[in-house]
Amino acid sequence: MNKNLILVGGGGHCKSVIEVAESCGYNIVGILDHPSEIGNEILGYKVIGCDDDMPKYVGSASFIVTVGSIKDPSLRKRLHDRVREAGGKLATLVASTAYVSKRATIGEGTVVMHFAMVNADAKIGTGCIINTHSNVEHDAVVGDYCHISTGAMVNGGCTVGNDVFLGSQSVMANGTSICDGCVIGAGSLVRKSFRVKGIYSGNPAILKIKAK
Repeated sequence: MNKNLILVGGGGHCKSVIEVAESCGYNIVGILDHPSEIGNEILGYKVIGCDDDMPKYVGSASFIVTVGSIKDPSLRKRLHDRVREAGGKLATLVASTAYVSKRATIGEGTVVMHFAMVNADAKIGTGCIINTHSNVEHDAVVGDYCHISTGAMVNGGCTVGNDVFLGSQSVMANGTSICDGCVIGAGSLVRKSFRVKGIYSGNPAILKIKAK
């Protein structure tokens, strides 16, 4: 297995992913970011190019997108598309302190951060962020390009649609579901299923802003 890794995107989330990648034994070759950032360093790793340089590293390294996703995963999606168009392979990272059941499924380009838990028969899609101390319980399904934030709880049998942002310390009650594109505010309690795209918050969480 090739353990060389290119990080795509700088910023705060990049720092967290560096910690994860180091913990699971990857050799970080460098970071691709905006052309104005070339030559700068993030936690000792150089920005060695921009998105246009992806083809240079195809075959010698895998890629992980290190741009965060708050409310809108569109930039992460575009960067994943660029990796694929260049012929690159997306890595899947699981921190050394995380627990992922051998019976769980994790999609490409997903990062499971430190102290997160993914339990038996959980299914997590492509390009997700399973953030620090979050919990995806047994038989839960998390769609593509979701961000399960720090300390968030997806309980047993829950279903999270694509492009969902689940805020820090939010909790989904067992068996509830959230439709595509929803944003759940920090500390919210999801006690029933949401079938209308929008922004929800509160205890219990209610629709605050319906998506256009």
